[in-house]
Amino acid sequence: MRALLTKIEQASGLDRVGDRLQRAVQATLRPQRVRDLLHGVWLGHPLHPAMVQVPVGAWISTAVLDLMPGQRRAATTLCAVGTVSALPAAVAGLNDWAALARDQRRVGLVHAASNSVGLAFYAGSVAARMTGRHNLGRTLGFLGLGAASMGAYIGGHLAYKQGAQVNQSISELHRMSDGWHSLADMATLPQRQLITREVDDVSVILYRHGDEVTVMLERCPHQSGPLGEGEVQEIDGHACVVCPWHGSAFRLNGGEVVHGPSGNDQQVLPTRIVDGVLETRLP
Repeated sequence: MRALLTKIEQASGLDRVGDRLQRAVQATLRPQRVRDLLHGVWLGHPLHPAMVQVPVGAWISTAVLDLMPGQRRAATTLCAVGTVSALPAAVAGLNDWAALARDQRRVGLVHAASNSVGLAFYAGSVAARMTGRHNLGRTLGFLGLGAASMGAYIGGHLAYKQGAQVNQSISELHRMSDGWHSLADMATLPQRQLITREVDDVSVILYRHGDEVTVMLERCPHQSGPLGEGEVQEIDGHACVVCPWHGSAFRLNGGEVVHGPSGNDQQVLPTRIVDGVLETRLP
């Protein structure tokens, strides 16, 4: 499986389908508010992994009930719940997928295809059960669980091996040593401009507003974009830094994500001023 997934990552032939689907998804989910909703910006956490718990839980429970006598009605209900709830979860997944790097999209395309096969089996299972063909419904349900389980395995590879939609910047904290670190003289910091500095070779951005200074990790959580090269924009009354790569935006007074594709907040570091020198440390 590892060798197969590596081949999928490198399968440029998938790009013809993937690029067309990406354009279709972006054209369909055009409003920024819709994209942010599906990315989980309002939650501060990617929405797709949370949403898939409903269909996965319902389908596994269906399989358990199918192995028990006298549970046809309950199994049919759970099978239907899982099938219906898989649709919005898939939409959220497609929204995340469209903002990934090309090698991630290749694996994501196979992940989506496997889950689509599983969904088709479960739709057939629901139809069979509701027309009284419960044996066929159980068979289709087990086939659907197999396809969905394969999709889940590929999704795990996408998240944990390829880092799709996980916070790309938080690992930078593990490279910083304990204690306070000097960054800059307050007198040299300009107002309302992004400044880049380093703490133990970890890049951070500084933003001064009056006597308050924000120190934030510089790598964007989404795809490690250079926030230090981004623009400062006012969004909903807050000064925000906008990633130059994919447009994720984070509040400079707290790190909260306000626009995706990032579904994660950006890490802000504690600060203090000692004898006119700005210092920071690990949270």
